[in-house]
Amino acid sequence: MGRQKHPQIVTANDLFEGDVIYLTGEGGWTRLHGDAAVAHDSDEAQRLLAVAQAQPDKIVGAYLADAAIDADGRPQPVHFREAFRTRGPSNYFHGKQAEV
Repeated sequence: MGRQKHPQIVTANDLFEGDVIYLTGEGGWTRLHGDAAVAHDSDEAQRLLAVAQAQPDKIVGAYLADAAIDADGRPQPVHFREAFRTRGPSNYFHGKQAEV
């Protein structure tokens, strides 16, 4: 079992809508970063990534992203890029952008 610096989640883009999505513990997808399944070691991270990559009919561009765990036990973005992706496309002024 390998060690990693941060817990990790799997993120991708919805194949049909393009939205940023996150793999859940049930193997489904959510648009909420805080609902993503969290891997605490590299073996679990690779397993989650394999689950995502086995769904090419639903997603594109799956990868592992570092996360921090908040006081409620939910993953939060560590890096700017991931925090930015939670807000949706930067050229729209509706949807997620209007809520921020």
